[in-house]
Amino acid sequence: MEKNLNSEKSGSFSGIGKRRSHSISESVSFQLDGPEPKECDENQNPAELSLEPDLKHDQILEEVDQFIEKLDSDGGKCKAPEIPNSIEPLLKMVETRIAGYEQREASAKFGQNQEEDPSFFEAISRVSRIVKSLDEFPFDSSATSCFNQAGSVHHRAMLLLEYEFCALLDNSKRICNINRDPKTPQTPKQSFFNSNHELDRCIRPESDSKKEDEFPSFSPESISNMNRIATAMISAGYEAECCISYSGLRLKALDVELNKQGFENINVDDVQRMHWESLEGEIANWIQIVKHCSTNFFSAERKLCNSVFSEHPLIAQRLFSDHATFVTVRLLNFANAVVLTKRYSTEKLFKFLDIYETLHDLIRDFGDDSSAPDLIFETSVTHCRVGEAAVSIFCQLENSIKSDNGRIPVASGAVHPLTRYTMNYLKYACEYKDTLEQVFQQHYKMEESTRQKFEEQESKNAIKDDGSPRASPFSVKLMMVMDLLDANIDMKSKLYRDPALRYIFLMNNGRYILQKVKGSAEIYEMMGDSWSRKRTTDLRRYHKNYQRETWSKVLQCINHEGLQVNGKVSKTILKERFKNFNTLFDEIHKTQSTWVVSDEQLQSELIVSISAVVIPAYRSFLGRFKSYVDYGRQAEKYIKYQPEDIEGLIDQLFDGNSTSMGRRRT
Repeated sequence: MEKNLNSEKSGSFSGIGKRRSHSISESVSFQLDGPEPKECDENQNPAELSLEPDLKHDQILEEVDQFIEKLDSDGGKCKAPEIPNSIEPLLKMVETRIAGYEQREASAKFGQNQEEDPSFFEAISRVSRIVKSLDEFPFDSSATSCFNQAGSVHHRAMLLLEYEFCALLDNSKRICNINRDPKTPQTPKQSFFNSNHELDRCIRPESDSKKEDEFPSFSPESISNMNRIATAMISAGYEAECCISYSGLRLKALDVELNKQGFENINVDDVQRMHWESLEGEIANWIQIVKHCSTNFFSAERKLCNSVFSEHPLIAQRLFSDHATFVTVRLLNFANAVVLTKRYSTEKLFKFLDIYETLHDLIRDFGDDSSAPDLIFETSVTHCRVGEAAVSIFCQLENSIKSDNGRIPVASGAVHPLTRYTMNYLKYACEYKDTLEQVFQQHYKMEESTRQKFEEQESKNAIKDDGSPRASPFSVKLMMVMDLLDANIDMKSKLYRDPALRYIFLMNNGRYILQKVKGSAEIYEMMGDSWSRKRTTDLRRYHKNYQRETWSKVLQCINHEGLQVNGKVSKTILKERFKNFNTLFDEIHKTQSTWVVSDEQLQSELIVSISAVVIPAYRSFLGRFKSYVDYGRQAEKYIKYQPEDIEGLIDQLFDGNSTSMGRRRT
């Protein structure tokens, strides 16, 4: 036999009608083996209370229902109606049923008899109505005695229900122990959160598992019983006790499930002590937990609340909001701790954006829940904090470009590391384009300076339609970064003493930037066609300037003009021209074959354009004037190259040093 319910639970209920002179504890003993309940009126003759032999069960219930209706209709009168004889057998029947339920195993008191349970809950409902109605009348001795006896039975019934309610809630490890075939194979079912943790509870065979999956911790039988109990307790005026019991045990279960999922309470100090690699792992784990809560757990918990309190949707809504708040606040504490670390660097942007997206999805899932305004507000506050941190991190990119003031030029005119880093960073960042748009839109509303820059760009777009997309706060910020990078590259190009190498450097970096933009649909969409056309025009200008700086002097050497003196070709001038050509070409080949053009297409375009200018001019010059110096040993001295040789040597330009500077690829 179970422990006395009164000894454990009598302090947990306030009871109904305790203001009466005869208290519940005085009027009846709650011991399971205690005496029979007292008669309704101690002054009445017991013979008068005895029922006629032919008074049947249905007649008792009918008389009780009639009495309850009379109580309801006479409420507020000076005197309570006469207590019918049917009340005493009803109370005795209820007490007998309570005693029988008390002797059953916890969490299995109901559900064994499909006909027995409904009649018991109906009887409890009748007793509740009697107690509530009698409490409204000025009592005489008869009504007071009956009120106290009914109140005692009613209180004992509530204790039984609360005890069983708690047992069902706290016994989710055994989700189906009712009406089971002992020969049916049992399979451990995985917990709410972590599939690697198994609980010692039985489930139905696979064919029936879908129904139980709706509420992973409870069987349908358990939920049905909890629903009956909750409905009965709330109807009887024990809403507070029912909700306290439910919330206390569910919050405890939620805490256990979070821990099983691997969630730990990490504060700011813990985060400060972590290496970034460790914190990245914690962030990734946190994101998975939040997503699981958002997509699975909250849905299941809401269904559980709605099912247990199906007759009281407002209570179900409030309880779910409290439980979701409990879980979410713990999750938000971690996100806030990460934001407060203040150890921002550009590489950390993407984890912050992951957190931002996760919180955005969480707010969206809560968006339709009008019962949780505080929860949505707290989540939104953290969401904004993470967004502002992301803006601050992104702005570090601007600072890194501004502060890169190195005075040593990159060897061979190659793509500068700052260009590579910035463009690869932007390409990766723009994979979060929609998120960054939200982040900067939010920041734009809060930051006046950003607002002004945005409005200036908006004004430009309104005045001139040049194919550029309509500006957004993030696109404005992106253009600012690109302008800073252009200015920095232009400054670094001036570190080269050789103008030709300066233009190779500008071509390399300009081509790299253009290709990266074209290779990212997100960046290209924000930069627009006009930017792309301008960049292409700049590259053509650098190309022309390079050819002018490098090959104009070479072409002057093989110019047909200026070779005649007094109408005849001067061999002296001709020899000097061949000699100068050889010297200049050798120097260019020696120098520019060590230069680097990373982009194969750009290298090909340069070689083709050089060949198209130099080789035809040299072939023509050689063909016309070769005969004037093509004799003896002097021929090899002045005619060092054939056109085919020139073509082969030009092909070797921009390959870089073969031993230490292999071709750099993007």
